Amino acid sequence: MNLTRRAVTLAGLSLIASPGMNSARADWGELNFGEGVEDFWLATDAYIYGYPLVTMEMTRRVITNVAKPEGTHAPMGQLIKLREYPNASFRDVTAPNADTLYTTAFFEVDKEPWVLSIPDMKDRYYLMPMLDGWTNVFQVPGKRTTGTGAQTYAITGPSWSGKLPDGIKQLKSPTNIVWLLGRIYCTGTPEDYKAVHELQDQCKLVPLSAYGRPYTPPEAKIDPTIDMKTAVRDQVNRMDAVTYFSLLSQLMKTNPPSAADAPAVAKYAKIGLVPGKNFDASKLRADFAKRIPEIAFDRIMLQFKINKDVKDVNGWSYTTKTGLYGTDYLMRALVTAIGLGANRPQDAVYPTSLKGADDRTYDGANKYVVHFAKGEFPPVEGFWSLTMYDSKYFFVANPINRYSISPRQNLKPNSDGSIDLYIQNESPGADKESNWLPAPTGEFVLMLRMYWPDENAPSILDGTWTIPPVKKA
Repeated sequence: MNLTRRAVTLAGLSLIASPGMNSARADWGELNFGEGVEDFWLATDAYIYGYPLVTMEMTRRVITNVAKPEGTHAPMGQLIKLREYPNASFRDVTAPNADTLYTTAFFEVDKEPWVLSIPDMKDRYYLMPMLDGWTNVFQVPGKRTTGTGAQTYAITGPSWSGKLPDGIKQLKSPTNIVWLLGRIYCTGTPEDYKAVHELQDQCKLVPLSAYGRPYTPPEAKIDPTIDMKTAVRDQVNRMDAVTYFSLLSQLMKTNPPSAADAPAVAKYAKIGLVPGKNFDASKLRADFAKRIPEIAFDRIMLQFKINKDVKDVNGWSYTTKTGLYGTDYLMRALVTAIGLGANRPQDAVYPTSLKGADDRTYDGANKYVVHFAKGEFPPVEGFWSLTMYDSKYFFVANPINRYSISPRQNLKPNSDGSIDLYIQNESPGADKESNWLPAPTGEFVLMLRMYWPDENAPSILDGTWTIPPVKKA
């Protein structure tokens, strides 16, 4: 069956059925593996289980493969301070945003804790989520959770024990690898860029042994074998099964599965994957190994269609099950594939739309409109924006360099107080350009970001606020 990843993605926003690790299997009919067919599906289960950890590692390699901080990259343990929104050339992470300035870092806590110092944010919206190797957001300092005053944290490994200096709060990571994925809201004006840059420069990340005294991070060595051009998701998806599982087994030695994963992980020993040990490729049948990555990824993307926790409203698909996944490995892998680094739902919800109200894939040859009635704009405590992506979830180059649209564009209301957003390839005219989200000439994807969504009705968290459909003009 030639079920391409792109076809699966575009087919994903329709009927919702029962989920589960085995729920999509009937879609591929009978695979000609004889008595080994169950081992095949077990191997795809293991692939899906490990997809976040492998993707995190490949992302870490690309982002940290520089001698010193430079643009969207920095060595391990050094802060990346993006000074402006990513542009259409950015390919390191799928579904980037153009609303906040990232302040991020990868670091490892196996040898000693790392100390993060956050300055007084002066009531500005920000959040500093910390992801473990499996993409769970294990802590999230920010305006919603801890306020905007100055704060200092020590991020420790899962088994670390020791005494911390006064005034430092311990945050324990479940894994060796940690990704700090901080976001500071910025309007994008020169004045606000300057204000956020000053806050970024006051953020500090140092090993505990260097805390409280001058610290100059060492220059890192560049690994010339790391592919710095191909998108990380493509690098992961192109791995053959043996390479993939071999890397996964190495990563699991220092980023162990959670206790809740034990029943699932115990089954993977049958195909050669055992925590703490090298992958035993002799247990993986060569005749079906080539099919594992393709079909496993197709199963991941089919979650748009079959997972009960993926809601489909007016052509928008979203979930409130991000950031903390428990044993929902398919959901965890889906979020990894289309939005690595997603926050907890209390911090952000990301409705995504691949089709308009006419149930047809978006095409830049057409013109579309999103209509918000007066008083029915996305209910948030933080901010909201509508972002344009191409079919692979990357920004779209356009003549006004606008990748998202939000109230900061000083949206022009209609006479009745409602607002129309114009989604099309060409400008709708000077009088409407403030409300224009430029589209490519071909297919595209829309994502509505809702940071710190209201928890009281109307709210997207409980379904009492409904997203309006995108209609063809």
